Amino acid sequence: FKASQTCPTMGKYVQAQRKGKSPVFKAHVRTRKGAVKLRPIDYAEKHGYIRGVIKEIIHDPGRGAPVAKVQFLNAYRYKRDTELLIATEGMYTGQFIYCGKKATLDVGNVLPLRSVPEGTIV
Repeated sequence: FKASQTCPTMGKYVQAQRKGKSPVFKAHVRTRKGAVKLRPIDYAEKHGYIRGVIKEIIHDPGRGAPVAKVQFLNAYRYKRDTELLIATEGMYTGQFIYCGKKATLDVGNVLPLRSVPEGTIV
């Protein structure tokens, strides 16, 4: 071997670095909870607010922050929509959170950036 090539018998493969390399070793995603997204913006969020209830706060493997399962009433059909949001510090199960333009500035609420007062600590 030349000095620039590595010898195949020396050294070890770091398992964490092999997760994205090939189909031989893949990341374990079976127990992951799902994609975390904000609600799709509708009329209620653009012009007012919509209320949701935090049903549970769960641990998502492969993610540093906990995930909150939030249930909203559907504005157009008689059903409930369940969304996964990143849990903020101070959230608890059973808490009401509000999403929309006219929601108050409180722990867990989702507001557009223009509605947040200047100098607010995020």
